Amino acid sequence: MNTDLLLQLIINGLIVGLLYGVVGMCFVLVYKSTQIVNFAQGEFLLLGAWVCWAFLVYMQIPFFLGFIFTMLFMALFGVLLQMIVLRPMIGEPIISVIMVTIGLSIFFQALTKWIFGVAPQSYPKVFEANSVDVFGLSIEPAYLMSTVIALMIMIGFYFFFKHSKHGLAMRATAFDQQAAQSLGISVKQVFAMSWGIAATVSATAGVVMGMVNGVSDSLSVLGIKVFPAVILGGLDSIVGAIVGGLTIGVLENLAEFFDSQYFHIGNMYDIAPFYVLLIILWFKPYGLFGTKDIERI
Repeated sequence: MNTDLLLQLIINGLIVGLLYGVVGMCFVLVYKSTQIVNFAQGEFLLLGAWVCWAFLVYMQIPFFLGFIFTMLFMALFGVLLQMIVLRPMIGEPIISVIMVTIGLSIFFQALTKWIFGVAPQSYPKVFEANSVDVFGLSIEPAYLMSTVIALMIMIGFYFFFKHSKHGLAMRATAFDQQAAQSLGISVKQVFAMSWGIAATVSATAGVVMGMVNGVSDSLSVLGIKVFPAVILGGLDSIVGAIVGGLTIGVLENLAEFFDSQYFHIGNMYDIAPFYVLLIILWFKPYGLFGTKDIERI
């Protein structure tokens, strides 16, 4: 067994899994506060990656400044999207709102193709070194940066929800919207805030993946790949999103290793996590950390 390759793939899986976890937290954040599953989450990644690329290529500004501008743009974009498109849907059946997010997904894919074209584009070189040696393992600097950013986001989420006024308001709204409103919490502001945060954090993952693999429509597929991780961890659990993301990331790379070394089936990287997801959901229908709903008749 090629243990060096196995260890390399596991580390890669953990790093990518952290990105999955970060995007998964955005799914959970929107769902907990609005009871909506946002199927346009992958397009937030794609749009953030393209916006940052445009800042770097067209405006010729330094990467880290362009990265900050991208985050500000996506925060404003998420808030305006909720206010203009989704706020009028409050009170409508959930399935109608979900269909709106699917429509937004299709619209943003078409919009980015119209503005930026269909050809994949590479980011200008950000780091001098192509790889960094960490304990004998070769890791791309963009992945190291993503690890630091993902950990900072997770720590930020913890303190935001535990100790900030807006975080506590968001938790109260997620628990009971009517009760939160009776306490003077603006549910509309909480909804807008959750979408703004989700767009910003998702764009961070999009920028990192764009730095590694280039910017193309395939980035939006990451939103669909993250959804099984969210279901695995529990759709209403922030911790579950992180654990689910790490699990899916490692499983993808383990499947790639065993397929390339032993099975030679092909495409195991893409499908293995879904099989594991099905097996786990047979025994844990609400995910590993999801809250079990009990309905009394």
